[in-house]
Amino acid sequence: DVQLVESGGGTVQTGGSRRLSCAPTYSGYHMAWFRQAPGMQREGVAVLLSDDSTKYADSVKGRFTISKDNAKNILYLQMNDLKPEDSAMYYCAADYRPHFTVGVPDILSLAYTGKGTQVTVS
Repeated sequence: DVQLVESGGGTVQTGGSRRLSCAPTYSGYHMAWFRQAPGMQREGVAVLLSDDSTKYADSVKGRFTISKDNAKNILYLQMNDLKPEDSAMYYCAADYRPHFTVGVPDILSLAYTGKGTQVTVS
């Protein structure tokens, strides 16, 4: 059973940085982050594919970095130059799709998600 737990959320000032964590990671799985602000639709943020390639939403490209620590089995989302519009609940997601790639829009269809961690940019 795949269970994902996010951590690292909090309040940060505009222009600041925050690193989110998600554990554990799963070998061979695509892993990703998406977010949802109040009253808004969910939005795919970044995906780390099983081949270690990455894809980002245009809104975060150049500011956010998705990565994982294989030794610790942790997925990260490093967020820099944060803006108020980045405020949202951030969720970790994962799925095993060995023969299919996953684009940013596909993040929302990944099978497993955590309960989220709140990020507020003031």
